[in-house]
Amino acid sequence: MDNEVIINQFEEMERKVRRLIESYKVQETANLELKNKIKSLEEEIQGKVEAERSYAEGKALIRSKIDGLLARLDEISEA
Repeated sequence: MDNEVIINQFEEMERKVRRLIESYKVQETANLELKNKIKSLEEEIQGKVEAERSYAEGKALIRSKIDGLLARLDEISEA
């Protein structure tokens, strides 16, 4: 009877270890998917940061040209 109890306990431990390994594999897969999602979002953010920087540079260039034209108009009107 003692051997049967010990065998049952080992079988129960084996089942628990198998479930633990399966759970680990599922978590590992989910972790990899999340890492890939993070990488994708970081790339998307970087693209938006670059687009915003480009927009700001374009806006500054336009502002500079407008200021130049206004300065010319002031010179003409003063003359």
